[in-house]
Amino acid sequence: MRIAVTGKQGQVVQSLLRRGAERGIEIIAVGRPEMDLADPPSIAAAFSALRPEVIVSAAAYTAVDKAESEPDLAFSINATGAGAVAEAAARIEAPVIHISTDYVFSGDKASAYSEEDGTAPISAYGRSKLAGEKAVAAANPNHVILRTAWVYSPFGTNFLKTMLRLSETRDHIRVVADQTGCPTSALDIADAVLAIATRVVADPAPSLRGTFHLTGSGEASWADFAEEIFAELLKSGGRKVSVERIPTADYPTPAMRPANSRLSGDKLARIYGIRLPEWKQSMTVVMQDLLNKGL
Repeated sequence: MRIAVTGKQGQVVQSLLRRGAERGIEIIAVGRPEMDLADPPSIAAAFSALRPEVIVSAAAYTAVDKAESEPDLAFSINATGAGAVAEAAARIEAPVIHISTDYVFSGDKASAYSEEDGTAPISAYGRSKLAGEKAVAAANPNHVILRTAWVYSPFGTNFLKTMLRLSETRDHIRVVADQTGCPTSALDIADAVLAIATRVVADPAPSLRGTFHLTGSGEASWADFAEEIFAELLKSGGRKVSVERIPTADYPTPAMRPANSRLSGDKLARIYGIRLPEWKQSMTVVMQDLLNKGL
């Protein structure tokens, strides 16, 4: 199978490249300078030349706080750009798998969000990603939209790597404890994307298309996540680091975050038979990868 994925440096892109290499699947990362999500004509030209069997729309504007001061740029990439990727896929009769986010929800629900719940983003980033979902669905009926959350991996910048970096110089770290979500390994996302890509190429069933939630199993607050990271670090011979659990009010940011980012994976399990591993298990795998490399 030949899969093209937007972006070159993102966590999902790098994870797909690793998993593709491990399984003999051709993964082509497409990004600047040959393709720019802010330049729709470059998108059509890039995929017309490559003609992959599946396009994974993974690249995005992800600077959540910065988006509050430059929403036009966020929308041009996350909405207009995402729609152009889906349109390019439709032109070559390829399915598009689009990566979206928990930020399309307000976060005020008491339980995990399902795909049927109403969206109500509370940040510019969330609004741009919701607009992207709508643009993708409108441009290409042959689409799978995967909402994920709290992504970490051995690649790029993410919460897990930030905690490990801070642990090198700090014995005590303050971490928000009143936001809850589902930590998700980008390597697990890549595994799921490859399985989904294989199915949608082979099976035209409408039930395989649409919007699905894809997150690690279980739930945690950011403080819970940090405590597990430091417990694993200590078991691996690292320094002891304690966590002070603080409310969101004590860690103000330009963009509001959903207090509840939990996403139910029941639909994906029912339709595709895919449920990601328990988040602590996957976190241990990623941490060992990083620690073995001395990071």
